[in-house]
Amino acid sequence: MTAKLKLGIPKGSLQDATIQLFARAGFSIYVSSRSYFPSIDDDEIELMLIRAQEMARYVSDGILDAGLTGQDWIAEHELGDGTTGAIASVADLIYAKQSFGKVRWVLAAPEDSPFRSARDLEGKTVATELVRVTRAYFAREGARVNVEFSWGATEVKPPTLADAIVEVTETGSSLRAHRLRILDTVMESNTKLIANKAALADAWKRTKIENVALLLGAAIEAQGRVGLMLNVHRRDLSSVLSLLPALQRPTISALSDDEWVAVNTIVEERTVRDLIPKLKSAKAQGIVEYPLNKIVL
Repeated sequence: MTAKLKLGIPKGSLQDATIQLFARAGFSIYVSSRSYFPSIDDDEIELMLIRAQEMARYVSDGILDAGLTGQDWIAEHELGDGTTGAIASVADLIYAKQSFGKVRWVLAAPEDSPFRSARDLEGKTVATELVRVTRAYFAREGARVNVEFSWGATEVKPPTLADAIVEVTETGSSLRAHRLRILDTVMESNTKLIANKAALADAWKRTKIENVALLLGAAIEAQGRVGLMLNVHRRDLSSVLSLLPALQRPTISALSDDEWVAVNTIVEERTVRDLIPKLKSAKAQGIVEYPLNKIVL
């Protein structure tokens, strides 16, 4: 019987981004609208769709061996009364719903309100999905507030249903659209691969988890980067190399004509449109740009 790694992937806003990340890592996942158990083209992995808010609890309880969730929900779990000390962070996977970056949980209030800081909200009501972390934040700030759980659509609650909110944002555009002003950052968060410590104590499961982490991390490293290959005469090599911001150092290989070399490097995709004309002016030839799926550092 094939050994199985029980792996949770986040259902909801991160679901599509996670499936795309797995695809770049080499795993094909198919999600049926009628099932919480997606299929994956790896017989050693059994997937389950779990809300990110609940992932840490199911991993800590051992129902799942590992899972992907945000640092925010890990913190929320650890401030609760569930099983503690049972999970370990295996890898930082910095991607979000709209971008490959961190998200922020921010304290926000209406633009026309008198509130400028956490302490200004003394005795007021703050709505959020991240209740325990928010309570801990206000305790650190020395302000006593009424923190209420929000089931969603939190941005629309001030000023009628709450005086302020603590909400997650990537760009701040939704907050601005609802005429809310950011007062402070409560915490930054990014996606993490977490594992149950008992699973990590199993040699086979540990190796499988670490291999998945390696491939996912490599896919994130490749995001926004492309490879460049080109040929250049040795006399022009130094001027060409001065234009190349390499990941580490360009690879230089001899060609059949000893006067020429091939250069292979990795660059940020956003720089290519300006870089290629400069390389051509520096007498590079046969310039080829190619996509990257993974970079293993």
